[in-house]
Amino acid sequence: MFNSLKDKLQSVFSGLGKTGALSVSEVNAALREVRLALLDADVAVPVVKQFMDLIRERAIGASVLKSVRPDQQVIKIVNDGLIEILGGDAEPLKVDVTPPAIILMVGLQGSGKTTTSGKLAQFLKTKNKKKVMLASLDMTRPAAREQLRMLAEQAAVGVLPEDDKQAPIQLARRAIKSAQLQGYDVLILDTAGRQSVDDGLMAELDAIKSLSKPVETLLVADALTGQDAVNTASTFMSRIGITGIILTRLDGDARGGAALSMRQVTGCPIKFAGVGEKLDALETFDPARMAGRILDMGDVVALVEKAAEALEEEEAMRMAQRMAKGKFDLNDFLTQLRQLKKMGGIGGLLGMLPGIGKINKQLAATGVDDSMIKRQEAIILSMTKKERVSVGLLNASRRKRIAFGSGTTVQEVNRVVKQYQDMARMMKKMGSKAGAAGLKAMLGGGTSNPTGMMSGSGMDLDAMAKQFTSPNSNRLPNLGGMPNLGGLPPGINPNRKK
Repeated sequence: MFNSLKDKLQSVFSGLGKTGALSVSEVNAALREVRLALLDADVAVPVVKQFMDLIRERAIGASVLKSVRPDQQVIKIVNDGLIEILGGDAEPLKVDVTPPAIILMVGLQGSGKTTTSGKLAQFLKTKNKKKVMLASLDMTRPAAREQLRMLAEQAAVGVLPEDDKQAPIQLARRAIKSAQLQGYDVLILDTAGRQSVDDGLMAELDAIKSLSKPVETLLVADALTGQDAVNTASTFMSRIGITGIILTRLDGDARGGAALSMRQVTGCPIKFAGVGEKLDALETFDPARMAGRILDMGDVVALVEKAAEALEEEEAMRMAQRMAKGKFDLNDFLTQLRQLKKMGGIGGLLGMLPGIGKINKQLAATGVDDSMIKRQEAIILSMTKKERVSVGLLNASRRKRIAFGSGTTVQEVNRVVKQYQDMARMMKKMGSKAGAAGLKAMLGGGTSNPTGMMSGSGMDLDAMAKQFTSPNSNRLPNLGGMPNLGGLPPGINPNRKK
């Protein structure tokens, strides 16, 4: 979502990096570009003005540190400003109360309210270990109750049985009583929406809220609607009184202004972000981590969380032991491909790595996408057990058989074998003392600067590239030990100085 804003801000910061020290005129010129970038990203004008006043005061008043490059100093100031605009500290849901904790889901039709109710139920069940019940109070959209029932089955949570004869207020009363009798920790009430805010909708929501007395009233807003989502949130805040916002479709191609404006305009925290269609595609909204993504500093915390969910402890230990011994076969390669799929695919993974914006265009030029993972998986599954353990057996006739069996070409089979061999060599290096030194260099060597950030972008891509690629290679460095999923087109070298 923030790709356009990220690119423009990176352009501003790279220009500052060429100067020896910050002057008032250079700060003003940089902030003018930041202002234009924010307006182009559809951030509300009052929010932009407040943000610019905040960072201008800090940037011009900041003492210039000799050990810090000008671009790093401004990035730090802009980062702190973004965190403030986005809400400061993350605010968790208040569900640790006398059960059942009632969560009221409100919003307009088409914002993803019912799907988000299912996602939130799974989130509370898996992350907070709560016993959750869903209840649909939507009598206006015919498929709403059936959709919520299916989502409840997928998430393995409770659901209130349907009753066409009852009004929303009666359904809410029955849901509360049922949740109390069955010992549920959390009850999520999915209310009806409208095409636009009207008195009928507000009267219905007000009656349900008065009856249920929810601990959280969450507005579900579609980030793709831009500033209209901000206006909707302001109306719901003044008419109903909401305690939090869930922004859906943050993985879309909108310009991101709604996310940056929402907290400042409404005074209400963004608590979750929907980042996909699947039930597990719901993330807690952390202003500091979101600011890091916008400024291309990555979101390593989210990356670690995804890795923890995707990797089983026993499997991780087995892999670590094999790596330490320099052992790595195609079965291990296949395991890593499947783990990569669980972690959200290539795009989701790379988007969380610090400094990846610098090679985004090169990544796009490779044509790498998640469909490649499926093709590589099919190629490995078409091999025999012996072939996966010993690639030396793969002569020309065997490779033709594998290509035919996987619906691919011999060239693709050759590419997978080459990628595996490259990775096996890398694993062998990582198992040695020299590899440990390379890993330290890859993570920035542990040195930091007074801004509190790792030198450069937080990850030394040059050191990583030197450690794990040949000097004349035109391939991208292997990021974070995951499979190298394709080389750059001929003539493009990510390590070439411009």
